[in-house]
Amino acid sequence: MSDSLFQPAVLLLQDGKVFNGRAAGALGATTGELCFNTGMTGYQEIFTDPSYFGQILVATHVHIGNYGVEEHESESKGIKISGLVCRTFNEFPSRKRAQMSLKEYFLQNKIVAISDIDTRALVRYLRNKGAMNGIISSETTDIEVLKKKLEKVPSMQGLELSSKVSTKTAYDEGNPDSKQRVALLDMGVKGNIIRCLTDRDCYVRVFPMSTSFDELMKWKPSGFMISNGPGDPSAMKDEVKVVAQVVKSGIPVMGICLGHQLIAEASGISTYKMHAGHRGINHPVKNLITGKCEVTSQNHGFAVKEDEIKKNPNIEVTHINLNDDTIEGIRLTNLPVFAVQYHPEASPGPHDSRYLFDDFVAMIKKHLSPVKGKVLA
Repeated sequence: MSDSLFQPAVLLLQDGKVFNGRAAGALGATTGELCFNTGMTGYQEIFTDPSYFGQILVATHVHIGNYGVEEHESESKGIKISGLVCRTFNEFPSRKRAQMSLKEYFLQNKIVAISDIDTRALVRYLRNKGAMNGIISSETTDIEVLKKKLEKVPSMQGLELSSKVSTKTAYDEGNPDSKQRVALLDMGVKGNIIRCLTDRDCYVRVFPMSTSFDELMKWKPSGFMISNGPGDPSAMKDEVKVVAQVVKSGIPVMGICLGHQLIAEASGISTYKMHAGHRGINHPVKNLITGKCEVTSQNHGFAVKEDEIKKNPNIEVTHINLNDDTIEGIRLTNLPVFAVQYHPEASPGPHDSRYLFDDFVAMIKKHLSPVKGKVLA
């Protein structure tokens, strides 16, 4: 795969809609579910977020690549998006700290992208029609050929993807002498979740998603983290069973994004695929416990069913989205378990919700305390 500055490229949507542009990054073809992110900064963190695996990202901000790439701003090893659609792909970064241009980064990771697209028109289209699969191609612009390729791409609904991005072997981070031992079940974890725990003196062992409950317990954790990740939570039957055991253990549990959905599924609450999803760094959320509002970082295409929560006396809604009233947080009233749909670690995004890690650590300390009272998230 080589690159060419003026190579024509095409974006074909599942329903036959076509957008013409030019190639950016590597030449070739790529497929995935189209989703849009409204953030104006943080493209490198977004590209390396494992939750985007299997998706083509549409960037709503006009300029992408203008500050280049810096190693420490990645949320995982390598780019996880399937491809990129943008208005202007800047090949020459203006930041001194940049170690390479975005073009070099995409070529290094063999990422196909298309630029010179009217992304505002595309996002309006997706917002009205809903999320759908698409294909970017700079190797051929023959629509009939591309339609045949696109027909073979599976729907995100019913698709398990965490196994594609979860660690294959367990590894440790943080202070090994800490009593705050957090077993993190890696469904596609972002690096900053781990940092937010180790910054609070947690010793974290990151386990593969397929780890059994017995294996997790052998490590003698004092807390569990169920991480973010890609795909449909309802397709993860084995993982839901393990999470159910984790929830019932009586040990403090925190879930983020996919982790939130898996805790819901493990508690008998179904999830559903959203029309277009929430992806950006300015989503307003209200904490129903404190009454305060937070500006949050989000990336999800599935959500928890509100009507089923109301039927469960042991689950309380803690956070709601102020744009559409979808569920953004829950806690169990009979166990030390809570979860949020959004990303309190941000990266990119505001730090309004970092207090949730403090709450989690406080739960662990209370669990370890000789005198145990009622634990609140």
